[in-house]
Amino acid sequence: MLKNEKIRNVIFILLGVLMLLLKQHYNGPFPDIVKSYLGNFSISFAVYFLISFNSKYWKMNKLLTALIALLVVELFEVLNGFGVMTNVYDKMDLLANLLGILFALSIDLMIKNIFLKSRI
Repeated sequence: MLKNEKIRNVIFILLGVLMLLLKQHYNGPFPDIVKSYLGNFSISFAVYFLISFNSKYWKMNKLLTALIALLVVELFEVLNGFGVMTNVYDKMDLLANLLGILFALSIDLMIKNIFLKSRI
């Protein structure tokens, strides 16, 4: 993994954590939806980039990275926080997790395409 890619991943992880921390201060439209699901969305987003730091095999395959990240966050939801954290099960959390992973994957692929186009 390139040094710039590691820095980028750390920035995106911190962005996900920041969104989680700031959600309680949200005062815009649809506050109930945002306060209920932004945490799942943002942590799923961060988990995708956290997973990207691991195994050389799956970090090269962005779809595999996304599937592993999705598996982790969905299992966390279904298994009540792995017994480490209390978690209130809501089936819409599963959708928010999926959307967070898809958003992270989209950003990762866009950055990869921009990088590849700039090298041509």
